[in-house]
Amino acid sequence: MSPAGSTVAKEPPPGPPDPTLAEQARRGPSRFWLLMPLGVLLVMALGAIGLRTDAQIAVLMLVVVIALIFDYTNGFHDAANAIATSVSTRALTPRAALLMAAVMNMVGALLGVQVAKTVSEVITPPTGLHGLTVVAAGVLGAITWNLITWYFGLPSSSSHALIGGVVGAGLASASSVNWEKVVDKVAIPMVVSPVVGFFLAYAFMVALLWIFRRAHPGRVGRRFRIAQSLSAASMALGHGLQDAQKTMGIIVLALVTTGHSDGSSVPLWVILACAGALSMGTYAGGWRIMRTLGRKVIELDPPKGFAAEATASVILYAAAYIWHAPISTTHTITSAIMGVGATKRLSAVRWGVAGNIVVAWVLTMPAAALVAAVVYWLVHLFGA
Repeated sequence: MSPAGSTVAKEPPPGPPDPTLAEQARRGPSRFWLLMPLGVLLVMALGAIGLRTDAQIAVLMLVVVIALIFDYTNGFHDAANAIATSVSTRALTPRAALLMAAVMNMVGALLGVQVAKTVSEVITPPTGLHGLTVVAAGVLGAITWNLITWYFGLPSSSSHALIGGVVGAGLASASSVNWEKVVDKVAIPMVVSPVVGFFLAYAFMVALLWIFRRAHPGRVGRRFRIAQSLSAASMALGHGLQDAQKTMGIIVLALVTTGHSDGSSVPLWVILACAGALSMGTYAGGWRIMRTLGRKVIELDPPKGFAAEATASVILYAAAYIWHAPISTTHTITSAIMGVGATKRLSAVRWGVAGNIVVAWVLTMPAAALVAAVVYWLVHLFGA
């Protein structure tokens, strides 16, 4: 049952899905992504050659390229986090939303490095070429899981895929894993952030319904479309702040492994490279996942979209600046969307789709860890 006086919730039924969004979501994978398995094999072969020839600088450059490829896949995989609600409510056109998200992702990536330092301390790999093998395997595991979940349109966490991949490669190589940091900065926030997102978004939406209970629905809808453009920009800024830093942390870890950094700071070139890769990936667009978040979980209207994005943004900023925790933007915005949808009635949330998303969440870290461990064993076997 809706909260008392929920005038804002009584809008006309939504129109047909945006044809551009629907058309893009139905498209099959491009030839580029069909060639990805060959690319992974090529990277493994080059890594093995580098290990055998003791070409440390070449392997380091290869690891940096792999990390930036992950950053790019993170961008198109998570583009939906920032703009799915704005596109589905027609507050922004798909291309305008993607351009805005790409720019704000770039800006957000330049605003801090504390999360990067946290990620770089998750494991302590061996030094030299062996350590580079561990780092590369971890990132390849994350890339593989990103592509699998993108193909099926599931908004899983790129952050937890990356952490899971690094931990999996670390365990396979008998590296030291900082379990205290994994639990405090990854596992606990992984559980807490979606719960907080759901209930905070629910409470915020109830407050909006009460404040605008006597307002004209059409006028309120138009005003919230404008407000939603701002909240989408805020969400994209938070995504850049969180997700670009995770790739920065991986590159710093590779630099520390080879003695090119002491890990106390993030070089400017690393910050700019990660910001650019994430921004370009975002503009490429994650249409499949965007359709899942924007239309398949609940039917969104501008007030609900604004409430979900504003709530998720606050949580992302707090996690980055207060706790220095690499939380998942995907988990946060998805749970916030569920929270605002539940204010109408619990049945308004399509719990079957939500259940599939939760399954992907649970599988992300162990699946990425397993793939990373297999990649490490293969590369190390042929390259050692």
